[in-house]
Amino acid sequence: MDYNWQPLLLSLKLSLITTLLLFVIGVPIAYFLSKSKSNLKPLWESLISLPLVLPPSVLGFYLLLAFSPNSFLGKFLKEHFDLSLVFSFEGLVIASVIYSLPFMVHPVQSGFQSLPDSLKEAAYTLGISPFNTFIRVLLPNIRPSLLSGIVLSFAHTIGEFGVVLMIGGSIPGVTRVASIAIYEEVDSMQYDAADFYAKVLILASFIILFLLFLVNKKYKGKII
Repeated sequence: MDYNWQPLLLSLKLSLITTLLLFVIGVPIAYFLSKSKSNLKPLWESLISLPLVLPPSVLGFYLLLAFSPNSFLGKFLKEHFDLSLVFSFEGLVIASVIYSLPFMVHPVQSGFQSLPDSLKEAAYTLGISPFNTFIRVLLPNIRPSLLSGIVLSFAHTIGEFGVVLMIGGSIPGVTRVASIAIYEEVDSMQYDAADFYAKVLILASFIILFLLFLVNKKYKGKII
């Protein structure tokens, strides 16, 4: 039986783009939270962590309303950028970034909090700028945390169902990712196809997690 690899490739594409965006967005947020002493810190942490406890369908429903062409945001994007996020790959990316944000922020925040303040102070004493200290000193010393955030974000995105179904539906080649394909194949009693997609996702998830634990074991407790 010939299987359609398109849903798996689309899931891979979505996960890669989402993880890259989460790295760019999540690392600065994690650093800010790790150093913040503001009374509002619990509020920001709660908002970021909300996708961990909300049913995916709830988050997907409100994102669907927010992205709808009838909403203020939807109208603004359509009129000024000719962009429609509902039932589009771009909508899947934005929804995935929001849904997987805590999986990037939490490990990286813990990594920053574990670093001694003397590390940053020593860099400043040597005349290294704050930006270079962040890039060349702090980030290399939280590599296990960075890797954890990257891997967890990637794995979480590749297994999304409720959010991507609400925002993207099931448009072949556009929004029909592997998790949606599994559901539809089961619903149509095509168990062989569902089994194929499921086994590929299980194998990919296992390899990703195995590499994560392997690398984290290598770098555990090391400070550069």
